[in-house]
Amino acid sequence: MTAKSILVVDDEPDIRETVQEILIDEGYVVTTAENAATATQLRDSINPDLVLLDVWMPDEDGITLLANWQAHGALECPVVMMSGHGTVETAVEATRLGAVDFVEKPLSLQKLLRTVDKSLQSWSRITPQTDACVQPKPIEWVGNSEYSREMREQLPKVVSTAAPVLISGPAGSLKHQIAQRLHIDGERYGKPYVIVRCDALDPRTAAVELFGGEHAGEQTVGLIEQAGGGTLFLQDVFELPAAAQKQLDACLASGSFHRVGGTGTLSLDARVVASTDGDAQLDGPGVIEDLFYRLNVVPIRTRPLSEHKEDIPAVVESHIDYLVENENLGYRHLGVAAKNRLRHADWPGDLVQLLNFIKRLLILSDGPEVSVDEVDAALENVADATPHSGPEGDLFRLPLHLPLREARAEFERVYLARQLVDVDGRMGDLASRVGMERTHLYRKLRSLGIETKRASD
Repeated sequence: MTAKSILVVDDEPDIRETVQEILIDEGYVVTTAENAATATQLRDSINPDLVLLDVWMPDEDGITLLANWQAHGALECPVVMMSGHGTVETAVEATRLGAVDFVEKPLSLQKLLRTVDKSLQSWSRITPQTDACVQPKPIEWVGNSEYSREMREQLPKVVSTAAPVLISGPAGSLKHQIAQRLHIDGERYGKPYVIVRCDALDPRTAAVELFGGEHAGEQTVGLIEQAGGGTLFLQDVFELPAAAQKQLDACLASGSFHRVGGTGTLSLDARVVASTDGDAQLDGPGVIEDLFYRLNVVPIRTRPLSEHKEDIPAVVESHIDYLVENENLGYRHLGVAAKNRLRHADWPGDLVQLLNFIKRLLILSDGPEVSVDEVDAALENVADATPHSGPEGDLFRLPLHLPLREARAEFERVYLARQLVDVDGRMGDLASRVGMERTHLYRKLRSLGIETKRASD
């Protein structure tokens, strides 16, 4: 797969170099520009997949540059604005001109990477697709467990209705695959399939991004409108700001909406599918009650892999076929003994971890068959990246065999899980101890698959 190309435009050398180093470490190809003129030349010559554009530059500011780009034709890639002196007005103006997001300086590493990832994914998925081959089918739901049989029976029934769907369950249990399946198997296949990562939306511009905006005669088309008669998948829906949740509830209730600042009424033509990590509960952090009931018309609950491990051999075979067909990997056979090893292993990252493990086996193995010894060695590497209890306490072996992003996530998981134990599950104490705002902390724990029991604090 070709690495994505990013153009970083900023007049401050330190910022350009820092952002370039961070993004290169994440596997991107990065080019930098110090002013608007150079940025325009590079944009035309290298055709980047994304532009990070500073607002305040001495020769021509980023807003003016963005307006010029827009005036000479539709933007061909997502643009994310950066500013150390951002205001709501600036963010709204940038969004109106076509920017997909807005990040503040000093830049937060996690926020920057999350925004880049979300912008690249959203941009590639918001363009209406009419050719069926452009939208690859998701992984098949296989296995003979009671859970898998129930899912295969339930999903066709859900496909046949246009009612909102709320998918809940543990992180890594392929909720996004269910949403994609509902889109592809129904009459909306070939129409837009828009994914909204609600945890990555800027609270200041979330409403404009979702519903669009109107200002001084100019219009911004929001994600709901872009979804058209297709499917709108709201990932981590209750991470939306409260105001945006209330607007979404009103939209679902009436079947219509207004652009921010506009007066015209637009119809909600897209089917809305939403997801949330863990159990779908009214008392979860940030949940607006009315929206919960509005989305929970058709609830789908995924189960952790530990409750249907008998499906693992079938999952292995199905995913190998998928990787061979869709990612051009060489076929490798896993015998009964190798599959049995996988069936009895622990998968704290659920199905996502198992599927990534299978892919790693195909890439790293030699010959037509993956041996039991190869599986054992790979599983030992996984075990080395998890905490081990001993007389001296938890011993964490650094996951040096993993790519940087996965290794960082594994460290965060072990670190936060241990801190949570030390504070006896008290989220207020944990937030103070690790130096994170509580809402962001809940979000981080869920993304890492760490179960929490909220204390009375």
